[in-house]
Parts: sequence; C-alpha cells; structure tokens
Amino acid sequence: MRRVLGALFGARARLRWIHLILGGALLMPYWLLATVFVGPAVNAGGMFSNSLKVQFGSYAVALPLAAVTAYFPLTRPMSVAAARVLCGVPADRFADGPARSRTARLRTSAWFTLHVGLGALISGATLALPPFAVSLIVVPLLPPVRDLLRMPHYPAWQLALFPVAGIAMLIALAACAAAAGALLARQAPVLLGLTPSDRLAAAERRATELAERNRLARELHDSVGHALSAVTLQAGAARRVLDSDAEFVREALAAIEETTRRTVGELDSVLGLLRQDEEGAARLTGPTLETLDGLIARSGVPVSLTADGDLIAIPAPVSREAYRIVQEGLSNALRHAGASPVSLWIALHGEELEITMENPLPDSAPVVRPGGGRGVRGIAERAALLGGQAQAGPRESVWRLSARLPLGGGR
Repeated sequence: MRRVLGALFGARARLRWIHLILGGALLMPYWLLATVFVGPAVNAGGMFSNSLKVQFGSYAVALPLAAVTAYFPLTRPMSVAAARVLCGVPADRFADGPARSRTARLRTSAWFTLHVGLGALISGATLALPPFAVSLIVVPLLPPVRDLLRMPHYPAWQLALFPVAGIAMLIALAACAAAAGALLARQAPVLLGLTPSDRLAAAERRATELAERNRLARELHDSVGHALSAVTLQAGAARRVLDSDAEFVREALAAIEETTRRTVGELDSVLGLLRQDEEGAARLTGPTLETLDGLIARSGVPVSLTADGDLIAIPAPVSREAYRIVQEGLSNALRHAGASPVSLWIALHGEELEITMENPLPDSAPVVRPGGGRGVRGIAERAALLGGQAQAGPRESVWRLSARLPLGGGR
C-alpha cells in the first residue's frame, strides 16, 4: 500500500504532475488561437463556447500548431531543462544544445507535442475533477451542497456512496497523472536523447579536447624537459670541478640561471594556451625558428647548424612545431649522449621543411630518465598534426632524427 501511495502521490509523482500541468499551460496559446477558427466553423457560438465540439476540436487543431513551432532548434534545450528537473530521468541521458539535424528536430517536435497533448488533458482534469469530487465527498454531510448542486433526493444508502465515488475520482486522477508522467519519463531519453549526429559531434568534441590536452602536454614536456636536462648536466659538471675550477662553476651557475629564467617565461607562455581570448579560442604562442640561435647557444651541447632557405618566411604554426622538434632532439642528445657534438640541418624543399639531426651513439648514456620519456613520440605527433612525418633511431654509429613538415600544414 505504501508503494502504491508513493507511486501516486510521492515526490516524483508530484514533480511529473507539475510537468504535465506545465505542458497544458504551454498548449493554451495554441488552443486559444484554434478556438478563433473552430468556434465559428462548428457554429457553436464563438471561441468561448462550452461546446465539447469547440473544446476538443480546438485541441485537435492546437496539437499540429505546437508540433510545427517545436521544430525550431532552441525548443530542445528548454524541453531538456524541464524534463531533467521534473521527469526524474538521469541527466546524462539527454542531449545538450539545440537540435541541429532534421532527425533531432523531428524527435523534439514529437516530444513537445506529446508533452503538451498529455499535459492539456491532465491539466483540464486537474481543474475540473477535484472540485466535483470534493462536492461528492461532502454531500452526505452538508445538505446545502445538495441544494447548490440541485441534486434530487436520494436514499441514505445511496448518499453514502457519494464519498466513495469522490475519493475514487481523485485516485483515478492521480493514477492517470502518474501513468502519463511515467510515459513521458520513458519517452524523454528516446526523443530528447542523443541522435547519431549528436553522438558524432560529442565524439568530435572529445577528440578535440584530447588533442588540446596532448598538445599542452607536449609543450610542457619539450620546454620544461629540455631546460631540466640542461640544468642537470650543468649542475653535475659544476659539482665535479667545484674545488678546482671556480670560473667554470660561475659560468655553469650563470647558465643555469639563464636557462631557468627563460624556462619560466616559456612555461608562462604554455600555460597561456589555457587562457581564452575575446573570441573564445585558445592563443597559440611560443618560440619559433627565428629564435633558434638562442636555443642552440643554451642547449649545453656543441651544435653545427646548416640552414638552407628563408626560415623566417615559414608559416608560424610550422615554425613553432619545428622549433619544438629541434628542442626535443637537442634534449635527447644532451640526455643520452652528454656533450657530444650534434649536427643539425634545416632546409626548405619546395613546400616542405626538412629537419635532420645527428649525434654520435655513446657507449653508455650519462643521464637516464627512469622509465623513459615521451619525446620521440611527441615529435612524431607534432609532425603528424601538420600532415608530415618524423622518424628517430640509430643509423650505423649515429642517432638520427629526421622530420618532414609540409608548409601547408600551418594554414
């Protein structure tokens, strides 16, 4: 019994009842408009007639009008907002945003029509039945009510049935409202849920967010990782000659200071990617090949650079990715080959930028990162994002990194 009463009059049932009454209120403007035409058409005395032909005829005309207006994209967000709060359906089963595809609009229109159609019936019954049911309940106790209702004289045993009938009407109304609310709750995820196009758009948004996170991870890895590798090598060298070569220690400390100061600036630039500009797009900033000389001077390894072509004319996105690829290549050389010399070639070949870097393979790496790193993978990802390719690995007695970046990838 408690479960039945909860299903009919519990908190969820009451919220769904309110949702249905809201649907009836939404249909009212369409119904009033329909009565303007239906009343004269059936010769029932105008739009305010009590004729059932006018009432239900206007109802039948109002539903198609509501279906047509619900075809607009913004109907779905409003319907979803109401259904989430009042229908008792988990929020993740609804689609977010306006209905863009034809299928989504048709589903939203069907939902809106079902909502206002059922809501109008339940609202009308809610307005009409309770006063009449209460009158039946109090008829045996209050003779003036019988006179007010102009009821004929009934035997006492028949009058005793009136309260039962009134209570039955109220229970039937609650049962109809609960059934209609349950029907809407079942149909809400079907008609207001994700369509295939919504799922595709959501997958594309997740892919974009993941790509952005990976891009930020690469930026942090390349800028901070390179600086830490250089600082580690310089600090280790300074520690070994601390008592014998004070001038070298001063130079190493100065290099550490400059490297850390520059890295803090790069870190702030990378974190700036998370900030939003006025148009809501992330700012893409960072060093380019124009500042390559400074990177080489601070790399901590001797670098022989051969450049062919106008590197300043390279599109900024390609130039930024090329800088990071060179930076990561120098970090790997410093980390695994120590102070061994590095040969770097950067050349423009038509609409493609080619980067090649070589350093001798050491017998043992002086600096090893526990668990390895993601630098080589990050280089390949950077090249792939521009439509290019990158490879790294041992070639005879050297470690070679090569990357080919199409200039069109920056556009």
